[in-house]
Amino acid sequence: MGELHPHWDPRRQACIPALTSAGESTSVTLVHALRHADDLLGVAGTTAGETVALLEYLLAVCYASGTFPATVDDWLDRVHDSSPLTDAADWLENRPDEHWDLFDPLEPLGQNALLAPYLDTHGAGPAQLVIEHAGDYNQFFDHHHLEHPAPLPAATAFRAMLTQHAYGPGGRARISGKETLGPTLTNLATGRLGARIRVIALGQTLGDTLRLNLTPTEETPGRFNRTWTVTPQPRREFQTKPSGRRVDGPADLHTVLGRSILMRPAVTPDGQPAVDRILMAAGELLEPLAPHHMQDAVYENTANGPAKAIRPSASRALWREAHALYAAVADRDHGPDLYDRLARLSGRRLTLWTVGLIAKQTTAVTWVSDTFPFVPGRERDLRYAAERGCLIAEYVASSLSRAAYVAWTVTYPNPKPADKSSQIARFDAGPEHWAHTAEPFHVLLDDTAKAEGEDQVETALVEYAAVLSEAAHRFLHNRLDSLPANSRGYQAQAQAARRLENDLTGPTAPDELKGDRK
Repeated sequence: MGELHPHWDPRRQACIPALTSAGESTSVTLVHALRHADDLLGVAGTTAGETVALLEYLLAVCYASGTFPATVDDWLDRVHDSSPLTDAADWLENRPDEHWDLFDPLEPLGQNALLAPYLDTHGAGPAQLVIEHAGDYNQFFDHHHLEHPAPLPAATAFRAMLTQHAYGPGGRARISGKETLGPTLTNLATGRLGARIRVIALGQTLGDTLRLNLTPTEETPGRFNRTWTVTPQPRREFQTKPSGRRVDGPADLHTVLGRSILMRPAVTPDGQPAVDRILMAAGELLEPLAPHHMQDAVYENTANGPAKAIRPSASRALWREAHALYAAVADRDHGPDLYDRLARLSGRRLTLWTVGLIAKQTTAVTWVSDTFPFVPGRERDLRYAAERGCLIAEYVASSLSRAAYVAWTVTYPNPKPADKSSQIARFDAGPEHWAHTAEPFHVLLDDTAKAEGEDQVETALVEYAAVLSEAAHRFLHNRLDSLPANSRGYQAQAQAARRLENDLTGPTAPDELKGDRK
């Protein structure tokens, strides 16, 4: 590092991408985001996960500063009155400067200074810090792209660090524990949000969003995890795998250091603080979180065992889980939680934003996110529409598969067993159906949210089913269009189309597909 000692403070330096009330993009400091939270529409990170990580950090500052509701009634008052978050801004602004320096040599913000002796030898280029750029973490794979020395601006590195703490995929770090702090330093646990769907209630402004998602508590907010080496009790060591520690409050929860990270400061050609090398290793381990620390979680029943929080899936879009989200609101028999509070906001329409990270083993694949309308008092109608909508979509997909099978039996009278799957897939329009259905499903939910009675909900379902039916016929026709223009090709087309029509209008079809109201 030589004599280079740049200083960078997220309270003073713009680091949060946001939207102004006019819908224009801007970048603000942590203090500005809180002080002027009701003048901003929201946080607008480069990825959904980065946006969540920034919101989590802002929530943590609110808790640490005492700017949070003690009871549900207090929460309601703050939401209805749009209580300002200036107390949180004042608290943050008055913290010691050395406590908020990303490059402080002894207490770097969000980082583990104990890694300093190993940074130059074992570190990698800053691309490793960015979840979307790092690829597979495994230390034995080819990682030439991680050695690229191009500096990462400090603001970008700060946001990437927060995202790693919350969402970092599990695996092995690119560092040998035997030569450093201990053998378990290489064992990366999955971040606390990396294995489930996070649900955020979005308000009309950033301030509204933060107030909606502040959980009432009369207990201490707990520690704010500012840096690894400053903590009420010593953090884990790396000689053996420790048992997970208990979260001591919401400020602690939202700032858990899921990774041991250390960044080497640099300066860009135009003189701006940056990072040119980073070292990332195992972070904190938590014991299973208590339900009151996962009040937004949406659960699904398992075949054997208790219900589990829904995980993001590469094969199942988030909108197909909407019924479970609305069920969490409609079935409020498990005590106060986020959905119980939201249901008390009569006269408001809210948006529930769901976010998850899909990872294949240790490799981050993609972020997934979706939004769903929520109107207090209409949760049962929304649940019903979502359940029926998913059922109809599943039925149409099955009908397309059966039609594909019919086309296959005619087209390939003497198939090789090994070719069966690929041959049927040639005619199965299921992928087109699922890709198309997302938009009409969201239209269905929007119509349901605005509906003024059960009849209008049923009408919306019938219209939705008609859209899916028409599209299914079109998708099947396109799949069969490649058949040869001979008797066998014509026969396959006719029989497959007939099978689809019979399935979509037959006695087992959902009533809505037949144009009937339930």
